[in-house]
Amino acid sequence: MGTVNDTALNKSDAAPEQPGAPSDRTATIAPAVRLADVAVRFRTKKKDVTALEEVSLDVARGEFVAIVGPSGCGKSTLLKLVAGLLAPSAGGVALGGEHVRGPRRDIGFVFQRAALLDWRSARRNILLQAEMRGLPAAGARARADELIRMTGLDGFEDAYPHELSGGMQQRVALCRALLHEPPVLLMDEPFGALDEPFGALDALTREQMNVELHRIWRETDTTVLLVTHSIPEAVYLADRVVVMSPRPGTVTEIIEVGLPREREYAATLASAEFRSATGRIRELLGAAGAHD
Repeated sequence: MGTVNDTALNKSDAAPEQPGAPSDRTATIAPAVRLADVAVRFRTKKKDVTALEEVSLDVARGEFVAIVGPSGCGKSTLLKLVAGLLAPSAGGVALGGEHVRGPRRDIGFVFQRAALLDWRSARRNILLQAEMRGLPAAGARARADELIRMTGLDGFEDAYPHELSGGMQQRVALCRALLHEPPVLLMDEPFGALDEPFGALDALTREQMNVELHRIWRETDTTVLLVTHSIPEAVYLADRVVVMSPRPGTVTEIIEVGLPREREYAATLASAEFRSATGRIRELLGAAGAHD
């Protein structure tokens, strides 16, 4: 089992107010997600492996942060730490100021594949979350209807997975993850890895899903932590992009995207801010393995 570094997690939970700080009130609010000097090490049959080393990151409430880096650098491992599915070997993880010591029920998680149940309709796949959590049925149905409208699934509520396109299936998975209104949403390459074409959405559908996800994030104000191999996707969606090194994964640099919260897709991709951020990320990654 790993150890939780309480000192590292607590050292700035109540930072003293400084003259000229951007917001004196927010200076004392714990971040939605905090990783403090986190390391993950494990043993294989042949050798010891360090997946992550000295990773520190604060994600503010309502912020959208994307994580990019070469394959095998520990991006998905980082999400598992935040979800409490994996314990750090060193350092600590906190959600909303509370130390993560095991699996968390107050998060949403969207994976690369929608993982819908074939024998349940779209609505019933969404409501599976409520059944597993024991949520009141009436409130869950109302929330499901709200999410179905928000994601443009109207008219497909009673369709089964085989009757839905790949993009629609991922919308159902997103609705399911948001049903219980989690303060933090974790997304692990939800539109497919670019080096796995048969598991990825086509380019047009992926673009449409990017636009939809950004709109839903603005409307719900959920904190989002997204893992992706796509540099343009990361920059279009995020407030900040965390660039990671090859294994053992460390934070190479955090890019402030500098784009307005509301973003029209074509105009954003043509903007100087977008070109600057994507160019810097490509420069940092070099030949490390990230893709367009």
